[in-house]
Amino acid sequence: MSDIITLRIYEIVGSNLCVASQDGQKVFEQIQQALKDGKNVRLSFQNVESLTSAFLNAAIGQLYGFFDNDLLKERLSVANIEKDDLALLKRVIDTAKQYFKDPAVIEAVRREAMGDDDE
Repeated sequence: MSDIITLRIYEIVGSNLCVASQDGQKVFEQIQQALKDGKNVRLSFQNVESLTSAFLNAAIGQLYGFFDNDLLKERLSVANIEKDDLALLKRVIDTAKQYFKDPAVIEAVRREAMGDDDE
């Protein structure tokens, strides 16, 4: 059985405000390394007061580009997360799964919505 490591978001970011994608990247790197090392990861959101999709996309969403959904379901868990934040996390995960399933489709939709027709 794999070891369980608890990553405390508040300690990694150094703040109770988890809003910037750069801070999410720090969390992502620690999760990624722990998973590569064969560990199970528990993310603790204790003391986190503000959470954004930009942060979660960087911290967790991009994991779906590196790891299989089943592995992440089995080896990544969250604790001490507010109900509203959990709902946001679920939306980020659903979007990431769709994106990494077919990134070209998502990019085409984004370009159309943003009016980027420079192909």
